[in-house]
Amino acid sequence: MTMLEQIEEIFELADLELLYPTGFEGAIIGYVERFGMSPMILLDRYKCLDILQERDGMSLEEAHEYFEFNIIGAWMGEGTPCFATLLKD
Repeated sequence: MTMLEQIEEIFELADLELLYPTGFEGAIIGYVERFGMSPMILLDRYKCLDILQERDGMSLEEAHEYFEFNIIGAWMGEGTPCFATLLKD
């Protein structure tokens, strides 16, 4: 079972809407929870940028601009996904 299938099952059992940007399934790294809020899908920012560059042929600068305006800037309601910037040593 893939990670996305596992998350879909968890959200379905909890009767929650699974929201994430279409075409970015490969960037999903899990989900996050916070007191008093529904769980939200968690995507890796850098994986999203990689998808934009590889799939859409964008430069890194174009991918950053598109990501900031169209992906992070897209409010989908209470279940709007979260994006992690994973830092490396």
